[in-house]
Amino acid sequence: MTDSGTEPEVFAAGGIVWRVVDGGVVEIAVVHRPGGYDDWTFPKGKRESQDDSDEACALREVEEETGYRCVLGRELPSVEYRDGKQRRKRVRYWEMTVSSGRFSPSAEIDDLSWLPVAVAARRLTYVRDRDVLASFAGFAGIDAASA
Repeated sequence: MTDSGTEPEVFAAGGIVWRVVDGGVVEIAVVHRPGGYDDWTFPKGKRESQDDSDEACALREVEEETGYRCVLGRELPSVEYRDGKQRRKRVRYWEMTVSSGRFSPSAEIDDLSWLPVAVAARRLTYVRDRDVLASFAGFAGIDAASA
């Protein structure tokens, strides 16, 4: 999803963190942001500097928000939109798997749920996140509507 016009002012990156559980079911980690956001989304965050690569940003932000150190996989579609301050924002996403860690709630992220793809799609607050999830599902060979 793109917002036509000038170059974005805010650059961010994040991940679709996934795992396979008993029975071969693919689950996706979705996070809840409390307070003014009160939304369900994917872990992501802003680049710290122009020297910060998007890949490094994605891994760092996912770990900061979820507690999971991850392994970067295939890049998924990026999204562009206007943030809460009406700045143009671009977020790049990668699919990721967990190598270590565990979730602990924080002021920034107060809940994390592992959900089957179709359930995650219904839980996500934003259509743009569902579009990224659908792309992941296509890559993984999963029917996002009925998985």
